[in-house]
Amino acid sequence: MIDAFICDAQRTPFGRYGGSLSSVRTDDLGAVPIKALMQRNARVDWQSVSDVIYGCANQAGEDNRNVAHMSSLLAGLPLDVPGATVNRLCGSGMNAIGLAAQAIKSGEGSLLIAGGVESMSRAPFVMPKAESAFSRTNNVYDTTIGWRFINPLMKQLYGVDSMPETAENVATDYKIERTAQDKMALSSQLKAVAAQKAGFFDSEITPVTIAQKKGDPLVVSKDEHPRETTMESLAKLKGVVKADGTVTAGNASGVNDGSCALLLANTQAIHANHLTPRARVLGMAVAGVPPRVMGIGPAPATQKVLAMVGLKLEQMDVIELNEAFAAQGLAVLRTLGLSDDDPRVNPNGGAIALGHPLGASGARLVMTAVNQLHRISGRYALCTMCIGVGQGIAMVIERV
Repeated sequence: MIDAFICDAQRTPFGRYGGSLSSVRTDDLGAVPIKALMQRNARVDWQSVSDVIYGCANQAGEDNRNVAHMSSLLAGLPLDVPGATVNRLCGSGMNAIGLAAQAIKSGEGSLLIAGGVESMSRAPFVMPKAESAFSRTNNVYDTTIGWRFINPLMKQLYGVDSMPETAENVATDYKIERTAQDKMALSSQLKAVAAQKAGFFDSEITPVTIAQKKGDPLVVSKDEHPRETTMESLAKLKGVVKADGTVTAGNASGVNDGSCALLLANTQAIHANHLTPRARVLGMAVAGVPPRVMGIGPAPATQKVLAMVGLKLEQMDVIELNEAFAAQGLAVLRTLGLSDDDPRVNPNGGAIALGHPLGASGARLVMTAVNQLHRISGRYALCTMCIGVGQGIAMVIERV
């Protein structure tokens, strides 16, 4: 089997909903890290890129019409470099990396760019076509996150719980205490703030420059979502699903904007393009779970990928678990036999602090895992996340 290596990676800062990046079109946002990779690797023959694969969950606005290819063209890649956009909702960015690695391992590609993009601030409202002539009724759906154009049979068979409702279901089914959820949220925030102050993210973030009508351009170079908080502050927040619920805005991930791109290559392309391999993609697996408890998806996905690559959880030096909600994160950890505060898990904070721009998050997890492995001289990392409509995805990488 041909090895697939991650050679470089860049991302934009993750912006808050309606924040500094909200004025940037999604296709322009997706171009930023690709352009950064091109500038950082000037000796690469970009004409030889086999494909650009981007994850994107929305695809209802400026991310329509194949945002992967649009972003690659806007970044300045040659016209004949193709691109494809994949949608596995929250797992899209990680899936894109997995697909790129699979192309390399099979011998059908040698040099690829993979990642993802999402502007949740710019997700549009959509409406269906009228079902009868001269109709005077219609609906409008917000495409930022969650269900729209619901199939009645899907609702009847599986339910169409909102994302916070699925987290509340997990909290109930797996007996995840409110205090434990707030502790995870606090830990995520404190670790992310500490990582920011220590400069951990500096090497992986490329600034976004936004022209202003007057004055100098706005340069966004730092994640906007992390904030220092306390258990007392988190405890005061009300449930977002029900008043006595445990899922709050404080122990859930953000609604965010951002993009991320990784450069993958085989050994031959590495030598030809003067690249340095940083990690090997060992394998990726996906698993299905009931939609009403979609947050538990990382547990079976992790078990599948570990069996696939012949490794055990104890061998993982870094575990990047996307914190869609603290409730599901804790349920996954406990199901896998890990402690709530396992130091290998999200050592630099997770999505509760850093944010969760859907299509980009999986790519960000993998990139951060690579950087953390090199930081601690670890060998293996597990990256995993839950996916709406009931799935989980997991990937194992090895530092080289």
